[in-house]
This record gives sequence, structure tokens and C-alpha cells, in this order.
Amino acid sequence: MTHATTVATPTATEPETLHRARPGLSTGTALSLAAASAVAVGLFLAARLAGTAVLAVAAWATGKQPLALLGRSWDSAWYLGIAAHGYGRTLYFHPTVIHSDLAFFPLYPALVRFMTALTPLSGGAAGLIVSWAAAGIAAGGIYAIGARLHGRAVGTALVLLWALLPHSVVLSMAYTEPVLTAFAAWSLYAVLSGSWLWAGSLAALAGLSRPNGFAVAAAVLAAALCEAYRTCRRTGRVSHSLWTGAALAPLGWTAYVLWVGRRKGNLLGGYFEVQRLWGSRFDFGHGSLHFVRQLLLHGNRFVFPMAMVIVAVAVLMYALLLADRAPLPLVVHSGVLLLIALGGSGFFESKPRFLLPAFPLLLPLARALVRTARARPWHATVVVCALAGLSFVYGAYLVVIAHTPL
Repeated sequence: MTHATTVATPTATEPETLHRARPGLSTGTALSLAAASAVAVGLFLAARLAGTAVLAVAAWATGKQPLALLGRSWDSAWYLGIAAHGYGRTLYFHPTVIHSDLAFFPLYPALVRFMTALTPLSGGAAGLIVSWAAAGIAAGGIYAIGARLHGRAVGTALVLLWALLPHSVVLSMAYTEPVLTAFAAWSLYAVLSGSWLWAGSLAALAGLSRPNGFAVAAAVLAAALCEAYRTCRRTGRVSHSLWTGAALAPLGWTAYVLWVGRRKGNLLGGYFEVQRLWGSRFDFGHGSLHFVRQLLLHGNRFVFPMAMVIVAVAVLMYALLLADRAPLPLVVHSGVLLLIALGGSGFFESKPRFLLPAFPLLLPLARALVRTARARPWHATVVVCALAGLSFVYGAYLVVIAHTPL
């Protein structure tokens, strides 16, 4: 597959102001982009509110508190602990199973701590506010990318599909995926717009959000190298902003990994040792294949087969994204996230969550949904309602009923 350019050509049906938008260049441009994405973000919020309502009903029916489940489940407790007390918590289960909070990247806890310092909110409530705000910002960025590439209808469909993924309940929880996706979406949009300083800066912040946040930096670097090569061939010179943006992109992820390594006494390998003791390591898929084999031969709870199906569908969607000749940064971003999910061992049930920031995988589906809506509106309505039903019910099951780490 070849990519003639890393920046897509605007569609003829879209306003020039939208496609020439550059993050942070002018208030008028920002307001125009915000107005254009209002409907899509509104649909996203409506979908997530509906899903949260279904979860709340399920929680109350089982004698549980929905806000406590959303704000303090699984990894949320680790992040809130870091926000309140800093790093330093370690749980010893076995000589080879040691859970340290150093496995968790610092940006989300820092945002939660900032929120609790400014407001009377508790840690859990502050964590939810940060996540919900980030999810809305991410939805705006996802819309902007879809609209730039294929028009407003596809942008709206892309956001709606992202809101209705089976694991989209995580976007309503005190988790880091909304924060990572927000920085990823706007960084990728900046790449498509040619705003390299914004792209690199946002990629650096994405790298401070989660371990797989370096996928954003990889996308920026790949696009920058491609653009530098094209520019050198054409003019013999590359702009200073391109090199600076490319240099900024990996700084966040690299800085935290090296900080943990220094703290553990092993500069380059300390962070990866922390992850290994959590049971997470990159083994080129050996652990995942072993788990799938055990699952197929012996069966297990519903969450694990569902996770396997979701990951398999993601692989298929990546093939469709390649066939669709998507821009290089979207292909690299999604490919790296998919590689991490496939190649990493441990916490198999969490792999669908790891793929939530890989929203470009949904582009072929969004285009197909728009074509269907124009030709057969009722068919598209049925598809959206079916996806909503699956997302809301399965999300409630994951958080309220299933005793499986998210």
C-alpha cells in the first residue's frame, strides 16, 4: 500500500474553513470547528448518558451504587491513590507477582489532583469529571478527522460508532482511555492539517497518559519522516516546525519510562520489569495464543470469548482500513495499538479496552453506515439500535455483574 501524502485532500462538499483548520491558530477557526462538531458530540453524549442510565438501573437492582462503580472500579482505585498520595504503593502477591503503582502513567492522576485542589470534589468525582470532559473532547477530535477525510456525515457516524462500541462503558468511567483518545485524536488531526508543533506537543501528552500512548508518537514520527522526504525531494529544505514536532512527539512516554527506570535502578529496563511483575509483557503474541487455546479447549466466562471476538473483529477492521487507503498517520496509530493488543500477554480481558483509542478502525464502517442511511434509512436505524443495545447491556454487565478486571 502506498500513501501519496500524509495529509488528505478535503472533500468537495465540505467548507474550506473546516478543512483548513489548524489547532490553536485563530479563535474564529476554533469556534467554526466547535460549531461543526456540536451535533456529533451531542450524539456521543446522548449515547453515553443512555448507557450510563442502563448501568445505573442494573446497579440499583443489585444493591450497588452506580457512581461508585464508575469512579472506583479496578484501575481507577490505583489512579486515585496516585492522585491523593503520589507514587509508592506496592502489593506483594507472590515473588513473581508484584503490583506497583509505577505501572500507571502520571498525566491522569495529575489532572485528578488538580481538579480536587480547585474544587471540593472527592477523588472519585474528580476522576469522573476529568474522564467525561476528555471523552467529549475526544469525540470532537474524532469528528474533525472523519469530517476532514470524508465529510460531515461520516464524521458524525464515526463518533456515534465509537460511542457504541461494546467496551465504550469505559469512556464513562474514571479510566485513562478518554484522556489518551482526546490527545490522540487532536494530534492526528494536527498531522493531517500540517500543524507539526501541535501534533508533537499533543503526542507528548498522549505519551504521558498510558503505556500504549506511544502509538500517537509513532504516527507523528512516521508522518513527519514521510513529509520530510517529500519536501526534501521537492524543495531540498524541511521546515523547523516539522523537525521540532517530530522531536517533541516521543518525549512524554520516554520521560516517564526513564524516570521509572531511574527510580528502580535500571534506567532502560526498570519500567518494563514493573510491567512484567504485573503479568504484562510483549512476547509477540505467545501468551495471547496460549490463552485463546485454553479458552477454546476448556471454555470460560462470557467476558473472555467476547474479548477474543472483539480483537478478531479489530484485525478485520484494520485490513479494511488498509484497503481503504487511509492516511499514513491513522494507519500507523491504529496498527501500533493493535500490535500491542495482539502481542502483549496478560489481562486478556482488557484488550478491547486497549483498542478504544484506535478509532480510525471504525472509518470503513462509518462510511458504510452513511451509504446505508442514504439508501435505506430504516436499515441504518436498525443497525444503530442493535449496536446501542449491545453496548448498553454489555457495558452494564461488565461493570455491575462480571467480576473481571477491566
